[in-house]
Amino acid sequence: MNLTDRIEKDYLAAYKARDEVRLSVLRMLKTAAKNRQVELLRPLSDDELAEVLAKQAKQRRESIEQFGRAGRDDLRDREERELSVLNEYLPTPLTEDELFREVDQAIAELGAQSVKDMGRVVSTVLAKHKGRADGKMVSDMARSRLAG
Repeated sequence: MNLTDRIEKDYLAAYKARDEVRLSVLRMLKTAAKNRQVELLRPLSDDELAEVLAKQAKQRRESIEQFGRAGRDDLRDREERELSVLNEYLPTPLTEDELFREVDQAIAELGAQSVKDMGRVVSTVLAKHKGRADGKMVSDMARSRLAG
């Protein structure tokens, strides 16, 4: 079963179960996917749908951080529940150790010497592990490895 079918099946199950949070998240996800499909003028592949999913999850993480700083625990809790639903559809993220290995490997492959080469290292790691690596974390790791 591809990702689109899985989301549709889970959407119908959430609707029947009256699971408001899951239903809301999947409805927003389907809308974001439909908007992306309209932009591309063709159906989305699973990789493109995963990109939409990752973008939605990133928005939730940023909202959680902002609501936490503002002391809005009620809104932060809702965003955390929504993020947990989205995480069910995202690929398993790389661990910190795996990311360090991948950054080191990319530095060796590219022959990167300084922070000037950081962009190439980050883009190599992110392209190799689409949807499984956080760009900010990879960037921070690459900077620390190349600066030191």
